[in-house]
Amino acid sequence: MHGGGQAIFVYEGALLLGFAMLFVLVFRKLGLGATLGYLIAGVVVGPQVLDLIGGAEDKIDIAELGIVFLLFVVGLELNPARLWRMKRDIFGLGTIQVLLCGVALTGVILLSTGFTVAAALALGLPLALSSTAQVLPMLQSAGRLRTPVGEKALSTLLFQDLSIIPLITVIAALSRNPADDAGPAGWELAGLTVIAVVGLVAIGRFVIQPLFRLIAVLGEREMFVVAALFTVLASAGAMQYFGLSTALGAFVAGVMLADTPYRHELEADVEPFRSILLGLFFLAVGMMLDLQVIADDPLFVLAMAAALIVTKAAVIFALGLLFGLHWRGAFALGLLLSQGGEFGFVLFAQAQEALLIAPEAVSLFGAVITISMASTPFLMAATRRLRREDAAQEATGERDGPLADGASAIVIGYGRFGQTVSQMMLASGVSVTLIDRNVSQIDMAGEFGSKVYFGDGTRLDVLRQAGAAQADAILYCVDGERLTPEFLDEVCKAFPKAQIYIRAFDRRTVMRLGEPKGITVVRELLESAIRMSRQSLEDIGLSLEDIDRAEDRYRRNDRERLDRQIESGDLKAARDRIFTRPARPGDDA
Repeated sequence: MHGGGQAIFVYEGALLLGFAMLFVLVFRKLGLGATLGYLIAGVVVGPQVLDLIGGAEDKIDIAELGIVFLLFVVGLELNPARLWRMKRDIFGLGTIQVLLCGVALTGVILLSTGFTVAAALALGLPLALSSTAQVLPMLQSAGRLRTPVGEKALSTLLFQDLSIIPLITVIAALSRNPADDAGPAGWELAGLTVIAVVGLVAIGRFVIQPLFRLIAVLGEREMFVVAALFTVLASAGAMQYFGLSTALGAFVAGVMLADTPYRHELEADVEPFRSILLGLFFLAVGMMLDLQVIADDPLFVLAMAAALIVTKAAVIFALGLLFGLHWRGAFALGLLLSQGGEFGFVLFAQAQEALLIAPEAVSLFGAVITISMASTPFLMAATRRLRREDAAQEATGERDGPLADGASAIVIGYGRFGQTVSQMMLASGVSVTLIDRNVSQIDMAGEFGSKVYFGDGTRLDVLRQAGAAQADAILYCVDGERLTPEFLDEVCKAFPKAQIYIRAFDRRTVMRLGEPKGITVVRELLESAIRMSRQSLEDIGLSLEDIDRAEDRYRRNDRERLDRQIESGDLKAARDRIFTRPARPGDDA
């Protein structure tokens, strides 16, 4: 029997996961999303209802790592060139949104409460921030992260994360706490941020990328996971050391690795940790919700939550129109970002330490944020039909797809066979994502200008991160011996939109894999051998008509023989269909 601490950890872990599964499944079934399920599960299991688990404040400190992992994954999908293309939205739309929403919400608080101007600013400015942890997973699960609305939402959220530093500076400047006078000035924080970001970029370029290449060469799958977790936590920890945004550090690390061949493998390795920690974060937020505060003044809490949603939605709607969105897209953007965010809790705590607001106000406006977050799934579900036309319009627009710039085919294996396949597809105007696990092959391809991602194409999670759910074709150009009928069946079920193609070394491979619906098996040497035969027959002097007849006769014989071999599992089946003497005119074929 182990110590009491471990027993409590196991007990609380089982309860949290059990309640989370129950409520998330129910809310998913109702079409309301996982986030609301986690929030309600936290409320039920927490001290306000069943009181089965306490210590929400301690848990949220750990759970905030979910936001760190989320920003790392987002960074992996934004290479520096694309991030530069988004600079207008990040620094234009993002800046205006934070300022306008912050000022508007400060005004709402001043008009509806007796708070001082300093206290209203300490509450209104944090409320201008939205929930990265809620909005980005919603966009990802809906496949809309790279639509115009998705990109503007992402740009705004990225700037909001950057704005944490100046907002902390504003609160420090307004502080009534004498202890804050010894803290760093705003310009010092800004300078530290620039130095830290430049340092992370250099370390990513000269240390982290070579590290992943070494691990890939060694083929250590477990070490890849360890290195991925180290990268996320080390980048976040470096920023935390300087008192800066941990999520920003993880995002920068992700961007630095977005253009490397290891992007999809990293996404697949980090994704489970991101999902679990984000779920724990929303559970902790639900546990922290003070129902007594709501019960004491329900009209004020609900009215303030409604004012928060309406104010932010209206301001962001107008900004969306100003920055080129169709009105439906601007409306969707306004609703998506209408809630308060997780960083509001952090800034409220800072304001409380600065003696600007009382603990009661922190609880009150924490409840306002939580209710606004809970409302987002309902608002998006209620307006789905109104926003549907915009979704169709965006689907036809230009975007960067999840397969490295919108590829519609995934080629796994970039050897001699895969190179020819990919070249044919590219020559036809079809965009392709290339995956291989041979590092030297990846390096050689890079010397010729081809971008090949490192990864194991026989892992469903790697395929999913490479965008297989949106691909029209998945082409396995590796040795078919690595594949099994069971795995191919899983691929077909997981990615029903994609047609699957398999390179088979010989007919034994075809017999083992079979040819189920949705899968095409191609023998790698068949067509080249037929072409060589045709050329030699033509040089001998046969007419094209005779050559075509011979090819047709061979193909029909071979197809019948292969069908019977697959059916019986016997390589010697249909031996009578093998040509053992020259065919004569009139032979039945």
